[in-house]
Amino acid sequence: MTAPTLAMRYWLMKSEPSECSVDDVAAAPKKTVPWVGVRNYQARNFMRDEMRAGDGVLFYHSSCPEPGIAGIAEVASTPYPDATQFDPKSHYFDARSRPEAPRWQHVDVRLVKKTRLLGLPEMRALPALAAMRVLQKGNRLSITPVSAAEWQKINRLLA
Repeated sequence: MTAPTLAMRYWLMKSEPSECSVDDVAAAPKKTVPWVGVRNYQARNFMRDEMRAGDGVLFYHSSCPEPGIAGIAEVASTPYPDATQFDPKSHYFDARSRPEAPRWQHVDVRLVKKTRLLGLPEMRALPALAAMRVLQKGNRLSITPVSAAEWQKINRLLA
């Protein structure tokens, strides 16, 4: 008997363009970057426990004049310890984390394609996206699940 295959999942991952933009990822070797610096337990748990290589990613620019989806990407690795937690010079240093018991995990993300910006006003105007977590009042998570229907709708819009 073979093990059941896990279904592909979809995610929205926020990055401040001043920290890591879609253009930065496009210019990176193999168009791939480590998604470092996540310091929220729920977002960390999504990466650690639920993300798999090949999962779809909506690359979202946040904390900028025009927030929105700026590209389509994919999870490119299994989770592994975020080295920035151990670096005292890093903004993401965590003095309570130890190499033998890392607190923070991350995955690598590979850009599939840069897209036009799908901004918040356009997203909010689409009934098919009304339930997206990124559009919910008070949602500040940097990583949120995206339904298959939402993924398909956004990919059609950005094709």
